[in-house]
Parts: sequence; structure tokens; C-alpha cells
Amino acid sequence: MSQYFCHQSSYVDEGAEVGEGTKIWHFSHVQQGARIGKGCSLGQNVNVGSKAVIGNYVKIQNNVSVYDEVIIEDYVFCGPSMVFTNVVNPRSHVSRKHEYRKTLIKHGTTMGANSTILCGITLGRFAFIGAGAVVTKDVPDYALMMGNPARQKGWMCQCGIRLPEGDSPKCPACGAEYAVEGKTLKPLKEGGE
Repeated sequence: MSQYFCHQSSYVDEGAEVGEGTKIWHFSHVQQGARIGKGCSLGQNVNVGSKAVIGNYVKIQNNVSVYDEVIIEDYVFCGPSMVFTNVVNPRSHVSRKHEYRKTLIKHGTTMGANSTILCGITLGRFAFIGAGAVVTKDVPDYALMMGNPARQKGWMCQCGIRLPEGDSPKCPACGAEYAVEGKTLKPLKEGGE
């Protein structure tokens, strides 16, 4: 018996690594060499490239392609139809596979539906990318990013609630406390959730 679930309409190529308890739903493809951690959920029509790395407890919603050189750490949420890229200047008649750029999505990040993440950047821990946002540069930990191009509109708690403005925001939902230091947010006290 397999340690993970794969719907009969999906393919996991020989040589791919899939962790215990992961579920791969309809019409998905995990390519040879891909690495997926435990407890993940891959929705309908998800493609995972041969050089992609996905951590533990990652949720990837329908219609997402995780291309080569995309690294997703633990507890990341990829919303429906969000987009990764791996080449800055693609042309159909020019092969640029040797120019793929590494994209790093750090622990706890959320990327909303239809957001686009350009290649070669890093999204910080617990960053929150709004639906439809187009991210073109690195994002700090806990940053709330919205728009096209995405701009920072505030800070988000680890529990996914927008923090009030100010130098010492406290989450109204879980009680976590933070300190704003320049352009960074530092956790001070864990919340109650």
C-alpha cells in the first residue's frame, strides 16, 4: 500500500519523491525528480516540475504549476490558479532552460488566487500575497502585498489576520504581539491559537 494517495487520473513519475499522507487529486502530474513532503494536498490539474521542491503540509489548489527551481517550504498555501514563472524573458523560439531562476517561498506564506510570482525572488515567512497580485521583487516576512505590481499594504499575523497599524501591533484574533523595526516585523509573543 502506498504511503500517499494519488487519484487514478493523475501520474507520479518513477523517481519522484512523495511524502506520507500527501494527496494528489484529479489530472495532476508529478515529474521524475520532483520532491514533495508529507501531508501535502495537490488539487486538480497541478503540475510539479522535475526540479521543484515542496515541503511538508503545503496546500496547492487547482490549476497551479510548480516549475523547476521553485522551492516551497513547509505550511505554504498556493491559491487557485496562482502562477509561478521560471524565465524572465521567454520566447518560444529561444531555449532558455539554462537560465531558470530559483524562486523561494518561505515557511507559512499564502499566495492568493490568480496571483503571479515572478522568478528569482524570495517571499518571506508568513508573507501574504493578495488575490491577483503580481509580485516582482523580494517580499519581507509577514508582509501583506496587493496590486499590480504588488506593493506592501501592511502586515499579517501568523494566523492570517491583518495586523493593526502602529509600531507594536497585536493580533485582534489570536493575541500574537509584534514589533515593527524599520521595514521588518518581528514576533514578540506567540498567539493563543
